[in-house]
Amino acid sequence: MSHRRPAPRFLLPLVLAAAAAGCDVKASAEDGGKGAAASSGEVDRSWTAPTVAAVAGVPSSEVKSAIEQRLGGARPDGLADDQWRHVKTLYGRFGRTPLWMDEDGPDKARATALLRALVDADQDALRLDAYPLPALANALNALRSGKPTAAQLAETDVLMSAAFTALGEDLITGQLNPRTVTEDWHIDPKEEEVDTALVRAMQEPATDQALDRLRPQDPDYAALRKALVQYRDLSAKGSWAAVPAGRALKPGEPDAATRLQALRARLSAEGLTSDSAAAAPTSEGVSPANAAGAGDSAQRKRAARVRPPRAGEAVYDAALAGAVAEYQARHGIVVDSILGEQTVKSMNLSPSYRLGQIAANLERHRWMPRALGAKHIAVNVPAFRLEAWDQGKKALDMKVIVGAEYEDRRTAVFSDTMTTVVFRPYWFVTDDIATKELWPKQQADPGYFAANNYETFQEGGQTRIRQTPGEENSLGLVKFLFPNAYNIYLHDTPNRELFGKDVRAFSHGCIRVEKPAELAQWVLGWDAARVQEAMNSGKDNVETKVPQRVPVYITYFTVYTQDGQLRFGNDLYDRDAKMIQALTAEAGQKPETVAAVKAIRTLVAER
Repeated sequence: MSHRRPAPRFLLPLVLAAAAAGCDVKASAEDGGKGAAASSGEVDRSWTAPTVAAVAGVPSSEVKSAIEQRLGGARPDGLADDQWRHVKTLYGRFGRTPLWMDEDGPDKARATALLRALVDADQDALRLDAYPLPALANALNALRSGKPTAAQLAETDVLMSAAFTALGEDLITGQLNPRTVTEDWHIDPKEEEVDTALVRAMQEPATDQALDRLRPQDPDYAALRKALVQYRDLSAKGSWAAVPAGRALKPGEPDAATRLQALRARLSAEGLTSDSAAAAPTSEGVSPANAAGAGDSAQRKRAARVRPPRAGEAVYDAALAGAVAEYQARHGIVVDSILGEQTVKSMNLSPSYRLGQIAANLERHRWMPRALGAKHIAVNVPAFRLEAWDQGKKALDMKVIVGAEYEDRRTAVFSDTMTTVVFRPYWFVTDDIATKELWPKQQADPGYFAANNYETFQEGGQTRIRQTPGEENSLGLVKFLFPNAYNIYLHDTPNRELFGKDVRAFSHGCIRVEKPAELAQWVLGWDAARVQEAMNSGKDNVETKVPQRVPVYITYFTVYTQDGQLRFGNDLYDRDAKMIQALTAEAGQKPETVAAVKAIRTLVAER
């Protein structure tokens, strides 16, 4: 991806209140937010550049000539080279004619919609300093000061097109180059399609609706925009009260009353209370009260041995432990109701850090291509979940086990196309795993290979290891291939008990699926009986081509919604910190941008 900011300065006002309250977000219900095109749906593309004899009294031929001259000059401040190229392409598609003017000057409806979208772009966690707002505000004011010249009209028109192009491209592909903040994002957002998307957006008569279509139409994106407003408010109020460090606290145990009071206040800051959490489901459908051990006989016996609280202490009771369990479920922590080090550390992350995570995940959504495919699979690594989508409707939803947090086991972020399902597969052990793990075990115990169904074979003059098919095979009874450079695939597993864990990062990088038979049915279009026969027939390593190739997206969203609830997932691979650092560098808008936003809001109010 040839993005335009090799050293981006994402000056997002993370600790400031949003300039305008509330968001009017329009998610595509019919599409389910999955697979929407950049300019999705059938729209009335009736707008064409107006043909007028004069613009604000200046002959159109002179304005057109001035635009041609301006496009041959220097790009506006703040615009990158590729954005300037997009601007020129846009004018080329419309005959170098004014795009934002009518006979009276700036077109009232279209210009107002664009200006409003620009100053409200921070509602998408976009940096307003990225747009030529100061120059645009000055140009618009110059038109009001008297009879404009052709050069002034051209400058205003080109600046509006530049701002439209920059905002549109940011909504389509994001403001940051993924490679500057992570080396593990390998999904192409299809930047080569930006020109087409911008032309289509320009053709729509309603500019606000056109720009709305350019942003991701995923319901998670809409939810994150709303959460951005909420956490900006929390951040503006300062940091919430910290939960004091202390020993790991189990339900029923006493602790300092001040610590438990701080815990209650912290839970309340995010809308969690003892009463509401006790009845709420966790991420796996187990109530926090059950997670806290309420009603468990072993728990009651242990509680009977706990000493009574002393002066200045209170009991970490089941209701409060249930609220902690619900917090753990919402924040990608093992749900055990214990107020341990990881839970306290998570609670003490500041509102501004959580705000940064929300902004980071909005940007990650913009890195995704708009058209995911009518039928596709999406795996979110931090959520440990797989979803299969068909014609905008979720067809399957299941748990997955992903790569462990070690550098050489992490699951990469990429996309490819599923082509083959293999029933009763061999596991061809990679050279790395063989060298580091299996050969040493065989040397220590010469019977290890035979006891675990491993055999050696020759390939290219090299001795390699494979595990024979069967129920004990590490890949289970079926694997799903989408050939890629990372040697990652989906597969069954004999270790079913691991799906009962809340944090499921145990693999060498490949992804183990909870419901392999159901996934095979969906991918191949077979009934359950036929899949079971293939999995249990005794015919080994049988490859079956997928009748309709299915795009697979392995993603990394650390803030997402589940069952209509915002969740902060497990940042397994510590990818948020670097991204948040980029987002918050020199946080706050430049003074000239702040002044320009104020001036443009005034102009919009007057129109």
